[in-house]
Amino acid sequence: MFNLILVALDGSAHSLKALECAGELAVKHGSKLILLHAFQQTSDLLGSESFNQLVGERKEKGRQILEAATERLGQISVAVAENLLEGPAADAIISVVETRGVDLVVMGTRGMGSLKGMVFGSVSTKVTHHAPCSVLVVR
Repeated sequence: MFNLILVALDGSAHSLKALECAGELAVKHGSKLILLHAFQQTSDLLGSESFNQLVGERKEKGRQILEAATERLGQISVAVAENLLEGPAADAIISVVETRGVDLVVMGTRGMGSLKGMVFGSVSTKVTHHAPCSVLVVR
C-alpha cells in the first residue's frame, strides 16, 4: 500500500512519536522510509560576520536530529534514507513528496515552533492541505 513513507522530524516529542509510527508502518508494508529535517533558512544571516558558523550550527543540529532518529529506529528491516534540507519545513516536506513520489507523510501534531504555528499556521496543517498524498498526523 505504501512504497515510500516520509517522516518529518524536528526533534520534538511529537516528531519522535511520528518516527515510531512511521517505522512500524514501513516494516508492516515493506516500505522505504525517508527521514526529513528542514532547518531554518540561512538567508536571514547573509552579511553576518558569523554567517558560516551559524549556518554550520543549524546544519549540525539537523544532522544530530537525523542521527538520533536513525539510532532510535535501530536495526529496522527496511531501507532508510536521510534528508537534511534548508527552508520552511512545510515547503521542504511538500517538495520531497512531489519529487520523490512519496505515498505517505507521517508527522507530529506539534513541533518546536508552537507559538509561530499559532500565528502563521502549523506545518502539519499546511502539509495536510497541500501534499498530493496521504498525511498521518500523530499525537
